[in-house]
Amino acid sequence: MGLFNDIVTKVSGFAKSLFGSSSAEAAETAQPAAAASVAQVDVDAVLKELAAKAGQPLNYKESIVDLLKLLGLDSSLKARQTLADELHYTGDKNDTATMNVWLIKQVYTELANNGGKIPAGWGH
Repeated sequence: MGLFNDIVTKVSGFAKSLFGSSSAEAAETAQPAAAASVAQVDVDAVLKELAAKAGQPLNYKESIVDLLKLLGLDSSLKARQTLADELHYTGDKNDTATMNVWLIKQVYTELANNGGKIPAGWGH
């Protein structure tokens, strides 16, 4: 299981704990053998709720580091480079600014591709 799967698991789990019996629960019930799913999860609502409780300002819409921190995941350079490999980044992973911009867009694009509800302008 890679870091992107950890992101999906966290978002799905937080959706369930924050909003109770939600679409996240329905998605898990529909596919009990599958890993956590973000199908029909309002990712924006989940992240807004987490950010309100974070105790520090986090620019999770534009910063992969802040998104990972918000979700309680490893945001180190090594973790981000591993995520870049997992999501098939073809650029220079030593150019961290460019990689990080690509990563945040790609993570939101992949969440949307997996059925998550993402606001326009995030990712794609």
